[in-house]
Amino acid sequence: MSTAPWRDPALPAAARVDDLLSRMTLQEKTAQLYGVWVGAATDGDGVAPHQQAMNTDCDWEELITLGLGQLTRSFGTAPVDPALGAQALALAQRRIAEAGRFGIPAVAHEECLAGFTAWGATAYPVPLAWGATFDPGLVEEMAARIGRDMRSVGVHQGLAPVLDVVRDPRWGRVEETIGEDPYLVGTIGTAYVRGLESAGVVATLKHFAGYASSAGARNLAPVRAGTREFADITLPPFEMALREGGARSVMAAYTETDGVPASADPRLLTGLLREEWGFTGTVVADYFAVDFLQTLHRVAADPAQSAALALEAGIDVELPTVKCYGNDLVDAVRTGKVPESLVDRAARRVLLQKCELGLLDEDWDRRAPDAAAGPVDLDSPANRAVARRLAEESVVLLANPDGVLPLAPDTRIAVVGPRAADALAMLGCYSFPSHVGTLHPEMETGIEIPTLLDALRGELPDAKVTFTEGCEVSGSSTSGFEEAVTRASEADVCVAVLGDRSGLFGRGTSGEGCDVADLELPGVQGGLLDALVATGVPVVLVLLTGRPYALGRWDGRLGAAVQAFFPGEEGGPAVAGVLSGRVNPSGRLPVSVPRGPGGQPWTYLQPPLGLAGEVSSLDPTPLYAFGHGGSYTTFVWEDFSGFGDSGDCGAGNDVIEIGTDGAYDLSLTVRNTGGREGADVVQLYLHDPVASVTRPDVRLVGYQRVHLAPGEAKRITFRFHADLSAFTGLSGRRVVEPGALELRLAASATEVRHTARLTLTGPVRTVGTDRRLRCPTEVRPEG
Repeated sequence: MSTAPWRDPALPAAARVDDLLSRMTLQEKTAQLYGVWVGAATDGDGVAPHQQAMNTDCDWEELITLGLGQLTRSFGTAPVDPALGAQALALAQRRIAEAGRFGIPAVAHEECLAGFTAWGATAYPVPLAWGATFDPGLVEEMAARIGRDMRSVGVHQGLAPVLDVVRDPRWGRVEETIGEDPYLVGTIGTAYVRGLESAGVVATLKHFAGYASSAGARNLAPVRAGTREFADITLPPFEMALREGGARSVMAAYTETDGVPASADPRLLTGLLREEWGFTGTVVADYFAVDFLQTLHRVAADPAQSAALALEAGIDVELPTVKCYGNDLVDAVRTGKVPESLVDRAARRVLLQKCELGLLDEDWDRRAPDAAAGPVDLDSPANRAVARRLAEESVVLLANPDGVLPLAPDTRIAVVGPRAADALAMLGCYSFPSHVGTLHPEMETGIEIPTLLDALRGELPDAKVTFTEGCEVSGSSTSGFEEAVTRASEADVCVAVLGDRSGLFGRGTSGEGCDVADLELPGVQGGLLDALVATGVPVVLVLLTGRPYALGRWDGRLGAAVQAFFPGEEGGPAVAGVLSGRVNPSGRLPVSVPRGPGGQPWTYLQPPLGLAGEVSSLDPTPLYAFGHGGSYTTFVWEDFSGFGDSGDCGAGNDVIEIGTDGAYDLSLTVRNTGGREGADVVQLYLHDPVASVTRPDVRLVGYQRVHLAPGEAKRITFRFHADLSAFTGLSGRRVVEPGALELRLAASATEVRHTARLTLTGPVRTVGTDRRLRCPTEVRPEG
C-alpha cells in the first residue's frame, strides 16, 4: 500500500493534490485533462456532425500508461446490456489504474437529460415537461433516481441539466430547455441539480452561456444578446444552480457572443464564474468545442493554439476525446508557447474533483459498484411511477370550451394522426431510443413505451376506437386525408394526435440541430387538422411536441386542445388518462403558445415596445400565455392580504412602502370549489412601471403548486424581498431602485387575480452574489 501523502484520506484534499501534482510529469498532468471516446465510430453515421473527423485513432494501451481524465459515454454510444456495460466499465477502470504510475481511474460521464441515456434505462419526460409541472420537488426526486442508477453502474458525472432560457421557440433544442422564464428555469434546474448531486453524481450545467440566444434560432449561430439580456435572463439560472444546488461542473457553450467564443472567454469562464461567483469545480468543453476554436470559429491556427485559448479561458477538460490537449499541448508547453501553470491549474481542479469522488483513495475499486452482482435494472417500477407522475403533472389542458373532455367511456372515437401509434412520439432527442437506438434498428428499445393509441384503448375499453395515420410527421403527401376524414365523420369525437419527431441534426422536426423557419405544424399536419375540423365532428387536438406551435388558425374551432412536451415512456398512459378523465390536468405552459407562425422571435419577457402596439402591423400577443393551463375542477382565490416590514396591511388600491432592502408578504387562500381533486399553480409576477432602463412588462418571481381535494382550501404566503426586483442598471451593476412596483398574483402571465402596490424607498442599492434569488413560500391548511 502506498504511503505517499496524496493517498492519505485523512489529509485535506488540497494537500493531497498538491503532493500528487509535484510527482507528475507534464504528460501525466495533461492526461488528466481529456476524455477518450473509445466506443465512438470513426466511419459511417455517428451521433453528431464532425464526430468522425474529431475522433482520432489512438493507441489505448499506450495512452492509458499516462493516466486518463475521463471516459466518454460507455453506455450512451451503442446499445449495451446494463450489467455487461457495468462489467466492461469496471474492467476499463482497472486497466487504466493498473497501466499508470499512480493507479488513478478516470471519471466516467454520461448524458442524463431525460434520464440516464443508456439502453434499458427509464426515459423520463424532457425538461420542457419538467417546466410544465411547476413542481421542483418531483423533479428533484426524478433526478435522485437518475443519479442512483448512474452510480450503480459506475458513472460519476452527468451532462445535465440544460439551463438555457428559451429566446426563440424555432430553435431545435427548445425541448431540452425548461422554459422561457429564468426564474422557472432556475428553480426547476436547481432542483434537478440537488437530486443528481444527492446520489454522488457530478451535475454539469450547460450550456454556459448564451447558447439559446443564437441568431435566427440556428444551432451554433452567433449570439446577439445584449449585456442586460445576458446578465438578467441568461445567467441567473446558472447562478442559482451553483449557489443553491451545489453543481460541481459547468460545460462551456459552443456559441460566440460579440465575437468571442465562450470556450475562449476568460471573462466568462474565469472572471465571472470563478472570481465573482466563487465556483471551484471543473469546467468541461462541449463535445469537440476546443477544436472548433480552430475549425469553426477560426480564432486559432492549429490544435495547440486552440488548447492554449481554452486553457487560458478556464476549460479544464477537453471532451469527448483527446484532440488538442494531448501531444500538441505538451509540445506547446515544452517550446514555451503555453505556460505550464495553465496545465497545473486545470489538472489541480480535475484531481480535486477526483479526490471528492474517492478516486485518489487506495480502495477506490473496492468501494466502486459491484459489477458482478447480477442483473441491473435501470427501469424499475419505482422509476416508472415517478416518470408517470411527472408525465401526468406536465400535461397542459390548453382549451376545453364546451366540455368535450373528459371523453365519454362508451363513445365512438376516431384517433387520427402520425403521433398516435408511434412509441417514439413520447421521447426527446436525448432519450436513448431516439438518440442512439435509431442507429441500431436491429435492437429492441429496451423499455416498454406504450403508444397513446394503445393507452387510450386501455383507458376506455368500452369505447369504439378506430385509427388512421392521416399523414406522415414531416412528409408532403396528403393521400391519407380522405380516410382520416371518413373515420372522423363516422365517430362522435376525433382525437387528432399531431406533433414532432425528435432527432438529431436534421433527422427530426425537433431536437439538436433541428431548427425551423417558422412555427407551423410540421409537414402537412396543419392541413390534416383543417380537414378534420371541417367534418363538423368535435376535434380534440393532442400535441406531442418539443416546442410550441402556432395554433391561432384553429382558435375557437376545436372541441379541446391538449399539449404534452415529449412526456417520456409513461407519456401515453398519462395523456390518455387526461383524455379519459382519470387524470385531472394540472400542467402550466413553460413557453407561450403563439397565435401565428411568423413574427418570431417572441417570448413573454418583453418591454413595452416588444408588445402589441400601433407602431407595427405584427401583433406578437400569444394565443396562450406563459403559465396558462386548465383543469377539470374549479378553484377560487380568496382572502388576499399583504404585510410589509412594519406590519402594514396592503391590498387592492392600498400602496405600501418598504425599503429597497425590505420585504413584503402576500397571502391568499386557494379553495377547490369543484367536484374532484386537482392541483392549481399560483404564480407571482413583478411589474416595474418606471425604471432607469427598459424592463419586461411582467416577469415571474415566485410560484406555488398546491394540490386540493374537493372543498379543501390552503393558505399560501409568498415572502417577497426587494432583491427580487433587482436588474442590471445603467452602471452595468445589478441594482434595486426606489420607486413603484406591482406584485401580481396570477393564473398566467396575463390572467391577474390580485395586485399589491408597493413603493420602494431609500437609496439605490447595489446587490451582489449574496442577494436573495428566490421567493420562499409557505403553505398551510385552512379550516
